[in-house]
Amino acid sequence: YGKNTIKFLRLHREGKKHFIKEVEVCTHLRLTSPQEYLEGNNSLVIPTDTIKNIVLVLAKKNGIPSLEQFAIDICNHFMTTFCQVVYVKTYVQEVPWQRLHENGVPHVHSFICVPDGIRFCEAEQCRNGPLVVFAGIKDLKLMKTTQSGFEGFYKNEHTTLPERHDRILCGELFCKWSYGECKDFDFDCIWYMNKIRECILEAFSGPPDCGEYSPSYQKTVNCIQMLVLSKVSQVQVIEVVLNNTFYNVLDMKNLGLTNDKEVLIPVEAPYGSCACTLGRKMFFEA
Repeated sequence: YGKNTIKFLRLHREGKKHFIKEVEVCTHLRLTSPQEYLEGNNSLVIPTDTIKNIVLVLAKKNGIPSLEQFAIDICNHFMTTFCQVVYVKTYVQEVPWQRLHENGVPHVHSFICVPDGIRFCEAEQCRNGPLVVFAGIKDLKLMKTTQSGFEGFYKNEHTTLPERHDRILCGELFCKWSYGECKDFDFDCIWYMNKIRECILEAFSGPPDCGEYSPSYQKTVNCIQMLVLSKVSQVQVIEVVLNNTFYNVLDMKNLGLTNDKEVLIPVEAPYGSCACTLGRKMFFEA
């Protein structure tokens, strides 16, 4: 049990310059006994309102040095403070605020919300077990208008989909990776310097002057995973889900016009989805 959707803004001031983190936190606990479920005995239950207050107090006292470190701080607090807690899992996601720039100059206290994917993380720990940290990005909408096709697929009497060698590839991406057992990582450095998000964009789009052909959504998912694993050594396992958005060319003959893939209509539902989990061999062998 636990508390979901704990939302708050943490403001940090360094003179005139301000820094912000707006986050949503979900924290769940498992206790030594299920007596509150089986017997109605609440003597071990930490109220969910208390869970919420602890999260807010930790944000006030420790700040949010990184999403991952904040999730770790929450896990550590419940494990070290409450002997009846045997498992804790914390999820943290960030509202994508970015510092506003005016004529290339960063503003000291103004920000803009940019919908270019939501960063999130999870930390979980069992008593006497390792602390495990995951991170990821979700709601990242991507599109390329050519250099994508779908040909040579299996066909039978139910197949109506035509083969295409030039189509729009568009989808909403969810990506989650594991660092394995938590070590002394600089999580923000991995996010900003190793630029996992940029690896995703590079693998999806290809070189900026010509792109790279994608024979399927599945192959694009694999290219994203392979590039991240090749460039970010701390990532052990990576899961990618790509929910597809299809576009149909509008027939404009009755309007007296030829439509050469210039006006397209999105197909809202049903939509396809491709998912794959890929990890380093040594991680699975362990």
